[in-house]
Amino acid sequence: MNREKRAQIMAWVGREILPHEADVRAWLRRTLDPDDLEDVIQETYCQIAGLKDVGHIRCGRAYFFTAARTIVLMRLRRARIVSIESVTEIESLNIVGDEPSPERIAAGRRELDRVRRLIEGLPDRCRRIIELRKVEGLPQREVAERLGVTEHVVENDVVKGLKLILQAIADGEQKAEQAMARTERDERARNSTSDQ
Repeated sequence: MNREKRAQIMAWVGREILPHEADVRAWLRRTLDPDDLEDVIQETYCQIAGLKDVGHIRCGRAYFFTAARTIVLMRLRRARIVSIESVTEIESLNIVGDEPSPERIAAGRRELDRVRRLIEGLPDRCRRIIELRKVEGLPQREVAERLGVTEHVVENDVVKGLKLILQAIADGEQKAEQAMARTERDERARNSTSDQ
């Protein structure tokens, strides 16, 4: 696969998949422990990153949920002991709905604001290239001409910027989950102390 196609897929992931990660995580949190949740998210991203084309995907959100669901089901089938509640809950979820709920809209807006802040934190040239190429939708050649750089530099900075954004989001999610785990541990410790 050529670099431009790979950059297009990465841009698509940033636009169509990434904003829904928090929803997928919340959905998976209901049935998976934190370690499995991280593995499923990573496997899902690997599967999506391995796609040679995304033109056939009508709804990135639905695709993300379906890919994660498929990975969870494959893991459950491989497990020696499977909780029937887990399989039933995952298979019964309706994840394709076209009309976003108010909660989903609010979460999407928060995620968009977060991505905008992450873009603002990129190195100057990289930030400007991402803004022109991905936000304003200018062709790679035009961005290169405007900024006086080669198209290769534009392509590399788009990939670099998307990687930095994806890593920052993953790091933020991991820190949030670690904080939640600490809070739960502290609460269990307080409860066990008060029970004595």
